Amino acid sequence: MDTEAMLQRIGVDGWGGPPRLEALVRLHEAFVDQVPYETVQYQLTPGGPLEPEEVAKRIIAREAGGYCFQLNGSFALLLTELGYRVRMHRGGVQTVNRPGGVDGSHLVLTVSGLIEDPDRVWLVDAGLGDGLRHPMPLEAGAAEQYPFTLRLRPSELTDGWRLDHDPRANLIGMDFESATVGLDAFAAQHQQLSADPSSPFVRTASAFRRTPESVVVLRSIGLSETFSDRVDNSLLDHRDDYFAALADVFRLPLPHYSAAARDALWRRVWAQYEDFVARTTSSS
Repeated sequence: MDTEAMLQRIGVDGWGGPPRLEALVRLHEAFVDQVPYETVQYQLTPGGPLEPEEVAKRIIAREAGGYCFQLNGSFALLLTELGYRVRMHRGGVQTVNRPGGVDGSHLVLTVSGLIEDPDRVWLVDAGLGDGLRHPMPLEAGAAEQYPFTLRLRPSELTDGWRLDHDPRANLIGMDFESATVGLDAFAAQHQQLSADPSSPFVRTASAFRRTPESVVVLRSIGLSETFSDRVDNSLLDHRDDYFAALADVFRLPLPHYSAAARDALWRRVWAQYEDFVARTTSSS
């Protein structure tokens, strides 16, 4: 990884010194603010790199963001090169359409070895979309991470931990194992999730950004922004507005996309919205 280029990409300047909590928090907040969780990359060309070095190159060039395997993989590499002790864990995400449990569909990071308390372990996760904004100590308790409240507790489904998300969030919770694994443990799941036509990441173009003020989510052409006291919703029903939001809101200008590729992506996300409206109408 070009560490200096990645730090510049996420807006962290003047890096130096041993691993400290203050720096870890700063890195985590900057990463989730500047690098979107996104599946736009799988709409025209399903599949994509899993190797952190290749993912980092695309992030630095602003050609893509990533999803959990890519984001946490590249973030783990960045932290490791900066001197942090990083471990990977198998996890699983619970949503209204997906039961809880650990199936290896989510990559979780823990970090230890900080100067202030070398033995204390921290949950680090830049790959949950609207999940953590900054690290949480790996111990039972709640954390206010505006605009959400997150809670950690021992998992009932595995020998590990459970993150309960805020009721207003897009996911219900996440479980992960205590055992550590390598990145190759996620290769088969990455192939399925990023390339299989039935994968929700291929079926729907989405993007998430965890800003200091809100959580912004784009699904097909539906844009929502969650604050502590409200949720603002709008439709990006003009092509230029859609690509402006990708570039300006989600830091995803897609410089490698030709005019023809942009037209193809626009037709695809519009069709996804029409399918959503049709399903909603038929079920009401």
